[in-house]
Amino acid sequence: MGVLLIPRLTLTLTIISLFIFLSRSSSQEILINNAERRIDLSTHIVKVFLTLKFHPTNCVWINMYVELMSFFQVENIGTNAVSEILLAFPPTQADHLAFVEALATTGKRKKKTYVPLVVKPTELPDAPNETKYFSISLVNPLNSGDTTTLEVLYVFTHSLEPFPMEISQSESQLVYYRDSALILSPYHIKQQTTFIKTPTTKVESFTRLDPTNRAGTEMKYGPYEDQPPYSYSPIIVHCENNNPFAVVEELVREVEISHWGSIQITEHYKLVHAGARHKGIFSRVEYQSRPSFSGVSSFKHLLARLPPRVHSVYYRDEIGNISSSHLRTDSQKSDLEIEPRYPLFGGWKATFIIGYGVPLQDFLFESPDGRRYLNFTFGCPLAESVVDKLTIKVVLPEGSKDPSAAVTFPVEQHLETKYSYLDVVGRTVVVLEKKNVVPMHNTVFQVYYTFNPIFMLAEPLMLTSVFFLFFVACVAYLHIDLSIRKGF
Repeated sequence: MGVLLIPRLTLTLTIISLFIFLSRSSSQEILINNAERRIDLSTHIVKVFLTLKFHPTNCVWINMYVELMSFFQVENIGTNAVSEILLAFPPTQADHLAFVEALATTGKRKKKTYVPLVVKPTELPDAPNETKYFSISLVNPLNSGDTTTLEVLYVFTHSLEPFPMEISQSESQLVYYRDSALILSPYHIKQQTTFIKTPTTKVESFTRLDPTNRAGTEMKYGPYEDQPPYSYSPIIVHCENNNPFAVVEELVREVEISHWGSIQITEHYKLVHAGARHKGIFSRVEYQSRPSFSGVSSFKHLLARLPPRVHSVYYRDEIGNISSSHLRTDSQKSDLEIEPRYPLFGGWKATFIIGYGVPLQDFLFESPDGRRYLNFTFGCPLAESVVDKLTIKVVLPEGSKDPSAAVTFPVEQHLETKYSYLDVVGRTVVVLEKKNVVPMHNTVFQVYYTFNPIFMLAEPLMLTSVFFLFFVACVAYLHIDLSIRKGF
């Protein structure tokens, strides 16, 4: 019997391997007729807008600074149906890749519709030079001769290298950006062009290839014809970038739910200016008298976008409350403009706490199955900031059971227990952790749990019992004669 199982197992593995090979081979039967990529270096968060087209006359341009999306059309020139499209990244970029999003589009112009697609990392056994891949799963398989239009946005962090690495208070900040003039792709590209947008017109140097053009803040590489798969041509851009390099090394947000009418949020920040390090002596007089020339790459205020209808807002550090902050609220949002105690130059750090409360009815709801769930925003409220490590702790009311979290992207999850005032068994804490967080991660997430309303009476009953026992003890003390008398 065992002898017969060995050939069957070998045949099964052969069939599976052949199926995987055919599926991978079919994905290679994709042709890109025209590719256009736009790289935005306006801030320290690099956004890439990629366009791959087959029918330029039917193409609708999308503003990369509004939608921050990219789209491309792919065509199946093979004989087998294809169910996924591959995106390729060199290992140096994959380590800094923070966000990838893809949409499938149908229709033209104002009648265009968008369908979100699943994007996940994948591996190929024969990946050249340790290339990293992401697969985009199509809604419907792409048959032979068909085309489809996809829109993709991907974002890189820590991809701008300050050079020189140290600058004085009066110097501007210069950075290196390294990439390829050719799009790294596992597919053949008939024609492609790359555009790079710099923050200012001050460009120290950039790699020149034939053809290369520059006009204002934009550089153009290409067009390049008939590039085979995995073509690569390294380029370097050395330009000025004085925008704040606000990086939160660690952010711990605690969201405490109280069924008595409020949700309290406390956020602990460890902020650093990740640009070129400051050298020399800091002159406050020069900084205030010549603000347009002195410390142009530093920043002294940040904008935190908080939920609407916030109350009890405070902003403090280790020393105490910081009064140099301004809060503007309306029915749609709340903007908190904060100023650290000192301006932040490259390499300087600051730690502080932001706390506020929001109404319970704005963020806590009941699902059709009777469970309650918190609907809150993931990510960091500081505008144009990168978070190296984000930890969100959702503290559920005591007595909550069966907690679960729903997030639209992969995060690490685990449970903890926290003891607060008048707690007996402790409160369940749902902990969500994610690294390399960018503003595109500011989407809502949900935390579901079951709760019996009888537990809301636990603390009032405990307080009532304590006061009652104290009252009885006082009465007993007043009526008991504890004096020592001489016996007869």
